[in-house]
Amino acid sequence: MTFLRHFALAGTGLAALILATARLAAADLPEKPNLIYIMADDLGYGDLGCFGQRQIKTPHLDQLAKEGMRLTSYYAGCTVCRPSRLSLWTGKHTGHTAISSNANYEFQPSDVTVAELLKARGYTTGGVGKWAMGGVDSSGHPNRNGFDFWMGYLDQGEAHNYYPTHLWRNTVKVPLPGNVIGDYPNGRGRVASKRVTYSHDVMTEEMLEFIRANREQPFLMHVHWTIPHANNEGDRAVKDGMEVPDYGIYAERDWPSTAKGQAAMITRMDGDVGRLIKLLHDLKLAERTLIIFTSDNGPHSEGGHNHEFFDANGPLRGFKRDLYDGGIRAPTIAWWPGQIQPNSVSDEPLAGYDWLATACELTGADTPKDTDGISFVPTLLGKPQRSHDYLYWRYGDKHAVRKGKWKAVVTGKGREPELYDLSADIGEANNIASQHSDVVEQMKKIIANP
Repeated sequence: MTFLRHFALAGTGLAALILATARLAAADLPEKPNLIYIMADDLGYGDLGCFGQRQIKTPHLDQLAKEGMRLTSYYAGCTVCRPSRLSLWTGKHTGHTAISSNANYEFQPSDVTVAELLKARGYTTGGVGKWAMGGVDSSGHPNRNGFDFWMGYLDQGEAHNYYPTHLWRNTVKVPLPGNVIGDYPNGRGRVASKRVTYSHDVMTEEMLEFIRANREQPFLMHVHWTIPHANNEGDRAVKDGMEVPDYGIYAERDWPSTAKGQAAMITRMDGDVGRLIKLLHDLKLAERTLIIFTSDNGPHSEGGHNHEFFDANGPLRGFKRDLYDGGIRAPTIAWWPGQIQPNSVSDEPLAGYDWLATACELTGADTPKDTDGISFVPTLLGKPQRSHDYLYWRYGDKHAVRKGKWKAVVTGKGREPELYDLSADIGEANNIASQHSDVVEQMKKIIANP
C-alpha cells in the first residue's frame, strides 16, 4: 500500500477514505492469492463477444466477463510485442524501458521483473508462451529472471510458426512430433511443410499441469499465448499465415481461409480459457485466484488476414503499430469470484505496466520505487482508486499520452501532436489540437520528459 500511505500523508480527505477502504478490503482478501495473467497476441479490442464482436464466438470469455469485470480503458504497454512484454514485466512505460520497438533486447541483471518480486514472497512462478527476452545462454532467459518454470518459445521470430520442430521447457529443447520445416524461399525457416503438433495446445497443457502441480501453494502463472498472431511468413510461403489445426464451427462459412483461421484461433483459445476455469473450480482454487485476461497490442493485418474483416478494433481507430487507441487499448477482463463484483465495468485508464504494482499489493511484495505503474486493486474491489496523472507510450518516433479524457498522438518525427477528447470521440476522428493549445503544451512537456 505504498502509494496509499503516500497520499494519506498528504492529509486529504479523499486519501484517508482510499486508505481506510483499502485496509478494510485487504482484511477480506485471501492471503497470497494465486495470480494468472493471460496475454493473447494481437487480439483486438473488438475481437470478443463481450466487447462487441458478433461473428467470432467467445462464450467462455463472455461468461468470464459476466462473472467478473470488464476493464474498458486498459491499455497494452506498447503497440507491438517485445516492448509491450518488457513494459508488463518491469512495470515501466516505454519512455523508461530500454527499447520502444521490436528491437532485440535481453533482460539484464539490473532488470527487476514481477516474477522475481513474487518469488521472493514465496510464490512458485511459471509461464507459457512467447518470451522474447533472451535465449538459453543469455542473461535474459526466464529462469534467470524470476520464473521457476517456462514452456514455450524463447525467440520471438520462431513464435510466428505454430508448428515448430521444438519448444523450450526451461533450458531443455522439447521436440514436437511430426512437424517439419518446409524449404520455402520466403519462409525464413518459419513455415512447416508437415503439421502434426500444434504448439498452442502443447503450451496450454503445460499451463494446466503447472496449476495442478502447484495447487497447494501460492503461484504466479503468466500465459502468453501466441494466438491469434499470424505466421508472418506463411502468407508468402503458402498463401495463408493463419495456422490452426481445423476451422471448427467456421469451416462452412463463406469466408476467405485466412478469416476462418483467425476466427478458429480465437474460439480455440476461448475454449482453453473455459478449461482453465473448470480446473480452478475442480481444484477449489477459484475463490483464491485472480485472472487478468488481455492482449499485448491491437489487432493485426498480417498473414493474409485483414483486421477489418471482423471489425477487430471495434469503435477504435488504428491497429497494431499505431498509437491510436486501436493499436494499444486491449479487451481486458478481471475475474475473481467472491472479490470482484459480477458483471461490473470500470473505465478507469490503466495500463499493462500497472500489473507489477498490483501484484505486489496483493502479495505483500515491495513495489519498486522506479515503477511507472499504480496498483489497481481498489478498482477490482469497487473501491476509490488513485488515478494516473497520465499514461504514456512510445513506439520508435511515435508518441502518445492519455491524461484523463485527453489523448495526444504524435505520428512521427517532427510532427505536431494531434489531440482528441476520448469522452466524446472514442474513435479519435476529430483532431481538436487547434482549439486547446494549453492542453497541447501540457502534452508536449510530458512527451519531452515522460
